[in-house]
Amino acid sequence: MYESSEAETVAKPDAHVGQYERMTAYWISFYPEAIDEAKLAAYAKLARPALEACGGTFLARGLPELVYEGGKNTRVVMIEFASVQAARDAHDSAAYQQALAALDGGAVRDLRIVPGV
Repeated sequence: MYESSEAETVAKPDAHVGQYERMTAYWISFYPEAIDEAKLAAYAKLARPALEACGGTFLARGLPELVYEGGKNTRVVMIEFASVQAARDAHDSAAYQQALAALDGGAVRDLRIVPGV
């Protein structure tokens, strides 16, 4: 009998969305590698206003002051949204898609939308 693994569940963006729609959500981006600083700057210039226009509030941005337990000293961005759906809508917005087009492979990123508690 086949059972899906945790990794397969995580890889499906729709897997758990419905249960968190009314909770504050956090957009957390990790940047393990900056490949092209100019593209990253172009992305940032477009992304911030696009995400703020969708209700995002930037809470943290930059390198960590302290790193523990296998963490990596890489750039992190944390943005608060009213809900998982609001974060998803921000990601899918035309303005944010323009920012992603400007990034054009200029960084390796790990983006997560996490519901608040």
